Amino acid sequence: MIYLFHNSRCGKSRDCFALLKETKANFQIIKYLEKPPSFDQLSVIIEKLGYKPIDLIRKTEKIWIEKYKSKTFSDHELIQLMIENPILIERPIVINGEKAVVARPFDKAREVL
Repeated sequence: MIYLFHNSRCGKSRDCFALLKETKANFQIIKYLEKPPSFDQLSVIIEKLGYKPIDLIRKTEKIWIEKYKSKTFSDHELIQLMIENPILIERPIVINGEKAVVARPFDKAREVL
């Protein structure tokens, strides 16, 4: 099963959704803004991406700039911040088994299909 961490208000996420539909891939939408991942789930995703937690943070988000940008956080704290403020999670994320990508640009999703 392929999973798409999707924000329907994001153009790149909508493009990725359209790509997955076009390829007729069997996928499930994860509306992470409505139901954020658990600490363990997000930790696994970060590991699959080969990222550090800071790499998955959307640093242009207003909440990051206003509340967190000038502070220092541990990896554990960054993951917790993303769970508490899921808008900070970079998107779209496509996960297929042990592989995952942040699909920016959206056709980068092909790497895990």
